[in-house]
Amino acid sequence: MTGPWDALPRHFSAELRAENKTLAAEIIREIRAAVPEFSRPLAGNFGAGIQQGVETALAEFTDLIARVAEPDPSRLRVYRSLGRGELAEGRSLDALQAAYRLGARVAWRRYARVARRGGLGPEQLVTLAEAVFAHIDEIAAASVQGYVEARADRAGVLGRSRHQLLGLLLAGASAEEVRQAADAADWALPERVVCVALDAPPTALPRAERLPDPVLADLDHPEPHLLVPEPELYLGDCRVVQAVRGRGAVIGPAVPVGRAADSLRWARLVRARLAEPPDAPLDCRDKLADLLLLADRPLVRLIAERRLAPLAGLTAKQRERTAATLLAWLQTDRGTAPEVAARLGIHPQTARRRLHRVQQLFGPALTGPDARFELEIALRAGAAVPA
Repeated sequence: MTGPWDALPRHFSAELRAENKTLAAEIIREIRAAVPEFSRPLAGNFGAGIQQGVETALAEFTDLIARVAEPDPSRLRVYRSLGRGELAEGRSLDALQAAYRLGARVAWRRYARVARRGGLGPEQLVTLAEAVFAHIDEIAAASVQGYVEARADRAGVLGRSRHQLLGLLLAGASAEEVRQAADAADWALPERVVCVALDAPPTALPRAERLPDPVLADLDHPEPHLLVPEPELYLGDCRVVQAVRGRGAVIGPAVPVGRAADSLRWARLVRARLAEPPDAPLDCRDKLADLLLLADRPLVRLIAERRLAPLAGLTAKQRERTAATLLAWLQTDRGTAPEVAARLGIHPQTARRRLHRVQQLFGPALTGPDARFELEIALRAGAAVPA
């Protein structure tokens, strides 16, 4: 590996090596004094890593000037380890990079004095400075690589843990199992969640990493889905909006976290009822009555056959108008013609004619509370989960 150190005299390395005996301690003192993150006692793995990193960097620099051998790429392992250590400590690389810059300045200050005593000229002093900072740049780059690798490793482990947690939540696992899995996945258990059922796209799936960190996702499942905690906060997040766009999304009701499977089951039930994917995410959180109708279709169909039999003799258009009028009348608490007209957007006189027809067809069934209840079930089932 060539570098500015090749322009320095080899014998100069011996003088620098002698300087290194006290230089490492000075650098560590300066770093501890100036970089708050490194001010604690240098004990355990943390202290050993810093000590080894400084001593190794100084020894390697003198070897580069001496050109004793072609540098071994594995020597960078110690600096990658320092980068990994910063992630393990929960820090960014800012503190380590500041320590590197400070260490380089201290080393240059001491090395420059040695160079002047040894008779090196101004041009060689400039070369020495270039060599010091080129060496520290290589070290810093290795630490960045270690940090990035450690973050990727953590993301992989965390991703697997969260995938397992999602599976447990949707399988109805015990509270203790879920708690332990949530701890392993570094996922704060929320009070309430919603699940979002999605259609599998014909093209590549969006990456789960683009979603907010607390959102759990299985986008590779034959029936893709999300589990969204704190729905009032995260459903409106632009990353969630992007992930569900054009995916036939149906948002299930909000439920306690232990009942997440119910939210997904209901969302899928609604999606199965729709002939076409909804243009925009369909939120069924406020349509619990419609979900109840969808839960037992054969029973609802039996009620409809019984209670809506008077409509059988009408044309399709007549059936549609009469059913809409009857439902509007029931939902306005047996309102007046003007109230029904306002609900349907028609003229009051038209509403009167239609209500008269309803009375003719259904007669006594309109007076009994049980009959009215079953009529509303049958009529609402026909339009359950509106677009």
